[in-house]
Amino acid sequence: MAVEAAGKSAAVTAKRFAARRRVWLVADDYGISPAVSAAIRDLVVRGRLNATSVMVAAPSFDRSEALPLTMLNIAATRVAIGLHVTLTAPFRPLSTGFRPLRRGAFPSLGSMMARAYLGRLDRKTLAIEIATQFKAFQSAFGRAPDFVDGHQHVQLLPEIDEVFLAVTKEAAPLAWVRQCGLAVPPLRRLSDRKALLLHYLSGRFRARAAALGVRTNPAFARTYDFAARMPFRPSAAWARPRFILPPLRRAIHLFVTCGPQRGPRPRRLP
Repeated sequence: MAVEAAGKSAAVTAKRFAARRRVWLVADDYGISPAVSAAIRDLVVRGRLNATSVMVAAPSFDRSEALPLTMLNIAATRVAIGLHVTLTAPFRPLSTGFRPLRRGAFPSLGSMMARAYLGRLDRKTLAIEIATQFKAFQSAFGRAPDFVDGHQHVQLLPEIDEVFLAVTKEAAPLAWVRQCGLAVPPLRRLSDRKALLLHYLSGRFRARAAALGVRTNPAFARTYDFAARMPFRPSAAWARPRFILPPLRRAIHLFVTCGPQRGPRPRRLP
């Protein structure tokens, strides 16, 4: 009897835990081009994605792209809609007075990283720009974002992280933010330098978010390598069940990001 009771208790616990699990299949860069936006909406309808983050700083994004995405949630909530804060080239600031600029656009990721580590970013103009992107999202969707992340993971960089979290807490207090801490032990990913860097930066980011009372996702599943060579075949390792299932034993919310599209992604933006 005791064994049977213990078995039932374990089954109930497992069932409850399974009900709490959630895998976020997220497509970044909604709004970067009409082709990308259409592909993301199509995947949401097919049940292949349940979240997307919107790049309001992209020149091709406007309310005409926001409306069809919003409509997907009319009957029932199909997709979480987040803000994809953008602070790197080739995109341009939405606010005036942002510094530094290079030919009217944000600095490159490398330049932004260098300035962040040297403490050479202007926090005031940074806060204004991030707040302006929140306002653009609010204007397009009529509400605050469900979650917030950063293009090229800029939200994890020194100085940017503090400003990003402070503005998010003010503009979207109920939103959660993306961190990129690994769902598996770092020793198992020693060959993935990008994943290890993001894992390291995420430790401090999580601590600062917790201090402010800003929620984060507990685990992040996968990143592209620095060479940006990822196999998008159906048989690719990252798409197999064995990739998705092991982290589920460790995290309730698992982040998997992708960048789907139809037709060519724009190579250069004005």
